[in-house]
Amino acid sequence: MEGKAVKAILFDLDNTLVDTSRAGDVALKKVIKLLKSKLNLDDDTIRSICDKFKLKLLCESPDRPPGSSQDDIRMCHWTESIAETTGSSAASDLASQCYYLWKNSRLELLCLTPEVRDLLRQLSGRYKLLLLTNGDARTQREKVEAAECEEFFDAVVIAGDHAEQKPFPSIFQLCFSLLQVEAKDCVMVGDSLDTDIQGGVNAKVRATVWIHRADGSELDGPVKPDYTVPSVLDLPAVLAQLQ
Repeated sequence: MEGKAVKAILFDLDNTLVDTSRAGDVALKKVIKLLKSKLNLDDDTIRSICDKFKLKLLCESPDRPPGSSQDDIRMCHWTESIAETTGSSAASDLASQCYYLWKNSRLELLCLTPEVRDLLRQLSGRYKLLLLTNGDARTQREKVEAAECEEFFDAVVIAGDHAEQKPFPSIFQLCFSLLQVEAKDCVMVGDSLDTDIQGGVNAKVRATVWIHRADGSELDGPVKPDYTVPSVLDLPAVLAQLQ
């Protein structure tokens, strides 16, 4: 960790700056109420539908069929989840209602807390800040807009707009170029060991900071962050050690 002072911080978005997991869970509760009003099914069956949808989200491939959008894919997740659970085809309008209720409810909850806003405001006075988020470009752009966070960053990079996403070094090199810094000047902060932390390691940043949420993954694989904290709000203490 020896070297000059940190000049820039790269932040992940989901479950780092905004609580995407919680927002998704709250949105699913609204979908459960909708399904109860539309289908004559017991609570366990309805919860099973939502569990299948969550699993399909986790297993999504970054490569979509030609001509399809992320909205199309995720609406299909609901259609399949209902059919697989009930054994009967779901009306397309019900799948659409489920999807857009989930999507819009989740977006409404994707906001920076006052504490995170204060943190970013303080850090922006001392460091160059960049937001680097993986995923479907349109979906991630909608999240960034919903969170109203662009004002705090010198640059926002939606990795889905580019050929390679985290953890590939090329997307980090783009970030360094935008900020006019070198890898050794930067800290990478994120909740994903596989993309954020491994990406920072691959790009040879000064340090990686892993946000280890209580409900997140465990540090039992080959990827080792330089620092581990339970919340992004603990970042100043890490930065103090790096100065």
